[in-house]
Amino acid sequence: MSPALPDGDPAPEDGALPASAAVGAEDRRFGVYLHVPFCTVRCGYCDFNTYTSAELGGGASQVAYARTAVDEIRLAAQVLHDAGLPSRTVSTVFVGGGTPTVLPVADLGTMLGAVRDGWGLAEGAEVTTEANPDSVDARSLLALAEAGYTRVSFGMQSAVPHVLATLDRTHDPKRIPEVVRWARDAGLRVSLDLIYGTPGESVDDWRRSLDAALATGVDHVSAYALVVEPGTRMGAQVRRGELPMPDEDDQATKYELADSAFEAAGLHWYEVSNWARGPQDVSRHNLAYWRGDDWWGVGPGAHSHVGGARWWNVKHPRAYADRLAAGRSPAAGREVLDEDTRTMERVLLRVRLAEGLAVDELSTTARRRVAELVADGLVDPVAALGGAGARRLVLTLRGRLLADAVVRTLVA
Repeated sequence: MSPALPDGDPAPEDGALPASAAVGAEDRRFGVYLHVPFCTVRCGYCDFNTYTSAELGGGASQVAYARTAVDEIRLAAQVLHDAGLPSRTVSTVFVGGGTPTVLPVADLGTMLGAVRDGWGLAEGAEVTTEANPDSVDARSLLALAEAGYTRVSFGMQSAVPHVLATLDRTHDPKRIPEVVRWARDAGLRVSLDLIYGTPGESVDDWRRSLDAALATGVDHVSAYALVVEPGTRMGAQVRRGELPMPDEDDQATKYELADSAFEAAGLHWYEVSNWARGPQDVSRHNLAYWRGDDWWGVGPGAHSHVGGARWWNVKHPRAYADRLAAGRSPAAGREVLDEDTRTMERVLLRVRLAEGLAVDELSTTARRRVAELVADGLVDPVAALGGAGARRLVLTLRGRLLADAVVRTLVA
């Protein structure tokens, strides 16, 4: 069961945006997120808005999904035009899910083509799709590149069979080097996603996964601590005592091991959970989220943000398709953020980046707390206490482990 949609105000039937959304838009990049809500198997830890064919039954059509998504893309282009936003080409496209590659490559190409038709793609645009290692082959990866995709993010999660089994992942870990090689041969940049802290995963298991990921020579890795979400199968297993809750100290140890291994291999952190070999290898789409740029989220349950207006679509694919077929916006609700909330979110997101947050952007109260964070070893003293106008809040390794506590200190 995926999480409930947030509370908010009713969204206009036509999707119209407030006039405030256009203010300053010429200084913000624009990206598109395309949600594909289908999976072959639901992983026990996953609370994303995804559905297997058994869960959907006859209530929605995976075959028709690309055409439905195109309808929302066309609506989006019209809404942004009517709101008076300047004409902006799309800097980044990210196709997530679910497992986007359960759709035929032709469908993924159709959705990307609609984005290109609606706004145009910026020169050198980053176009990423997520994929499971067992949902692609050499031919389909080459077809993705030919369709205009530039990057693929594989859900590796672990190299250890018993850890993958606990996570309900179905791929053979021996397939990881193959899919990375096939993607690179197709001309695609490659990222691997890892999860640490799975119940039953030892430190040696985690080292094995790190070694396996780095042995592929990839230029980008994301590593996330497992979170047991209520409503998931794993959540029920933990509640019944069949699996232990992940241990925070164990996860901290594994994060430090990951950071050390990645740094030694030439991959440097640029966000708390992400490492890249160089600036050309970072996920520009995710950077746009952390920097507060604009994006339109297409698909059931997808979230969007344009100029402080944020909205979210209805969750179920059938309800989503029905609204668009009736010429209505699929948005279920929205909120228009006030300046205080936008400032708080800017701190929350930008403090996670290696580039840091300018101290001058903090409130007067928060600036007084910077020295306390330095004393606690949570932020870099040289960056934080440098010359006037150049001071930045940059997390130390300890600060990355306690990033939520740093944010609470700054926004309290």
